[in-house]
Amino acid sequence: MPGANQKRPDHHRLSRQDAKTLGLSALGGALEFYDFVIFVFFATVVGTLFFPADMPDWLRQVQTFGIFAAGYIARPLGGIVMAHFGDLLGRKKMFMMSILLMAVPTLAMGLMPTYETIGIAAPIVLLFLRMLQGAAIGGEAPGAWVFVTEHVPKSRISFACGTLSAGLVSGILIGSLIATAINAIFTSSEIHDYAWRIPFIIGGIFGFITMYLRRWLHETPVFTEMQEREALAEELPLKTLLKSHWGSILVSMAVTWLLTAAVVVTLLMTPTLLQKLAGLDPQTSLMANSLAIVGVIIGCLVAGLLADRFGNGPILALFSIGLGVSYWVFYNTMLVDTTLLYPLYCLVGFFVGLTGVVPAVAVKSFPAPIRFTGLSFSYNVAYAIFGGATPMVVSLWMTQHASAPAYYVAAVCAVGVITSLAVMRYRMKLELEVQAAI
Repeated sequence: MPGANQKRPDHHRLSRQDAKTLGLSALGGALEFYDFVIFVFFATVVGTLFFPADMPDWLRQVQTFGIFAAGYIARPLGGIVMAHFGDLLGRKKMFMMSILLMAVPTLAMGLMPTYETIGIAAPIVLLFLRMLQGAAIGGEAPGAWVFVTEHVPKSRISFACGTLSAGLVSGILIGSLIATAINAIFTSSEIHDYAWRIPFIIGGIFGFITMYLRRWLHETPVFTEMQEREALAEELPLKTLLKSHWGSILVSMAVTWLLTAAVVVTLLMTPTLLQKLAGLDPQTSLMANSLAIVGVIIGCLVAGLLADRFGNGPILALFSIGLGVSYWVFYNTMLVDTTLLYPLYCLVGFFVGLTGVVPAVAVKSFPAPIRFTGLSFSYNVAYAIFGGATPMVVSLWMTQHASAPAYYVAAVCAVGVITSLAVMRYRMKLELEVQAAI
């Protein structure tokens, strides 16, 4: 790939600057995901405040979660647009833009007037702000993965991606803990009157703080060298991507499908399923879920370390098999006996740590001039398709078989194993094409 050669020495330890870059990127990712998910923890309160009081409860709930889903709809467009300019103007510029685009609407949500004050404008403005959040999150994760992997040594790319993924998952955990704290500190009437605003205001303020801290980050060496050698994409990055890189797109979309199954089914859907099918109370199921998320954070770091040592393909296969087997055992055991709820769910969470390897597989699949666009397009389109369809597919399947979630996860994990074999098969070919660019 002309102009993609990078002269950086591949030392085996993270330098102080590498650690700083990785830490600020992970912190920003955690806060952005916190901002994105905090909405769902207060969806019921938001629904009562931003829609007419005489609206039926079921319709209000549909409207509220429709606004939440709008964030996912905006992800692909926002991600592709920011990736386009990231490949042409610089990774850092878009890295800064994504967190600004998340901080502003989050803070605005915490400060904006409700339906009682401004009427129908309230849900319309809320929808607009939610779509801005979706556009931001569409650029943040791919942008962070690209930004960091173009900074750290090549021998530490998988660990860097695992650390970033752990940061993103931490954002979900922070949101859950803050929502729990708000409900413990304030009464229902206080939450309805004003306390629901606190998590949004906190998220907005910390977003601006993180954006300020990111000012001290430097543009990636890879992009800087491409600028100096005038080796940036000569045509629209998306056009080049769709014309010449379908193999990389399919691999990246396949591993993203695996990621969505791991996150959506095992982390987001399972607590409700446990309450419905296993008879667990909400507090117990949510506590187990929080412990499982801690397991994910650990798993992301371990998977990244192992992938740097043994290769992404073998570790992706190992964790895919581990997730398929552990969730099968966990889910079917919970249907009859919940005694081992905590340890089994934590084990599942650990293998969900495969989400730490997924971005490393994807980011290594694209050459530098279109890397941001390639990763963002594959990740966001696949996430919109599979992430959006998974709850519906699993729910419909459950009408025929109670173990449908376990079957679905096992099937997608099989796709993960097949993809990992493809990664191992073409590992040398891909590395020869893009090794110099990373």
